[in-house]
Amino acid sequence: MKFSQTLAGACLALALPAFAQDRIAQGSDGDVSLKLEIERAITKGVAFLESQQNSETGSWSDPTLPALTALPVSAIMGNPALAPGDGLPASAEKGYGFILTNVKNDGGIYGKGLATYNTALSVMALVQSGEKEHLPIIAKARRLLVNQQQDYDKRGEPDNLFDGGIGYGGSYEHSDLSNTHLALEALHYSKKVLADTEFDDTDEFDLDWDAAIEFVSRTQNSKATVETLGEWAGLREEDSGGFIYFPGDTKSGEFVLKTDAGEKTALRSYGSMSYAGLLAFLYAEMDQGDPRVAAVMEWLQNNFTLDENPGLDAQGLYYYYHTMAKALALTGTQTLVNSDGKKIAWKEALALELMERQNPDGSWINESSNRWMEDDPILVTSYSLLALEHIYRAL
Repeated sequence: MKFSQTLAGACLALALPAFAQDRIAQGSDGDVSLKLEIERAITKGVAFLESQQNSETGSWSDPTLPALTALPVSAIMGNPALAPGDGLPASAEKGYGFILTNVKNDGGIYGKGLATYNTALSVMALVQSGEKEHLPIIAKARRLLVNQQQDYDKRGEPDNLFDGGIGYGGSYEHSDLSNTHLALEALHYSKKVLADTEFDDTDEFDLDWDAAIEFVSRTQNSKATVETLGEWAGLREEDSGGFIYFPGDTKSGEFVLKTDAGEKTALRSYGSMSYAGLLAFLYAEMDQGDPRVAAVMEWLQNNFTLDENPGLDAQGLYYYYHTMAKALALTGTQTLVNSDGKKIAWKEALALELMERQNPDGSWINESSNRWMEDDPILVTSYSLLALEHIYRAL
């Protein structure tokens, strides 16, 4: 039984503000042409994913990581060719079946570990299903994600920099921005689908969103953040407004600054985490006029490129494309303006870049870097399809 009439792209539609959704139907002739090209690319990509599904289990890639099945399911469910009333595609139905075999007694959806990562992405896939029987599973998984939030004050460790954030879980529990933004995404959209149902207990049991915002803010390069890190930390002007992985650590390198007070270490901002930070603020429903939002938008515009993941070269390139498409669609951004005053039609630019990179068999793969599993064509194809689907719905 369906709890929603919209099966395909349910969370993608939610990701766009109402005024942006209204523009989708209007569009220009150029938008129509681009949308047709995107449709063809998505059709090929979905066909590739379906050809790679394990016919017996319904899983993709590593079966110990249900997130790697949830992402293809989300990409298939986001296909604009699906219409309300079509029912679940057979591949998605089998994928959901596999995801449900990973539901644990604590409500999480994971295999051997990485509870936050796997549960958050599985919840996002389930949110798109439109199946009422998935609601209690979503509700319990939501509780698991809330329980992953770090609260060091209760452990007698006040003013801990990781307080309020969320980590992978298990032996790697300390907070990071990647897991935090994925958990906030799942909590944000699951709350919407659970609203006004018998499974909605979000009023009694929810995340400490203020604490989450404070953690995310501590991962943004700013004068205030540097002051919290201690005397060793410094800030380069070109990093201001961007984001790092967690307080005191970046995946993008460090720089030694010589100041009147001596040498200090500056942590370099990078593209994928800067979009993740923006998304985290948006999922927390922070006002887009907030100075922290304005600061990251300025950094992203000044560092816009499709040739690399700024600060990381080709590492995490498709994760970067995916977070870019989600964040800019969610903000309703039409054009970016870089530091030279040049206007960038990001939707067209990103769509064309992705379609240019698509392989003849419909897949995508990061040929320059295998970091963060981007040598897996199923993962990278899922990222690419989800990015194109966000662009498609924002046109």
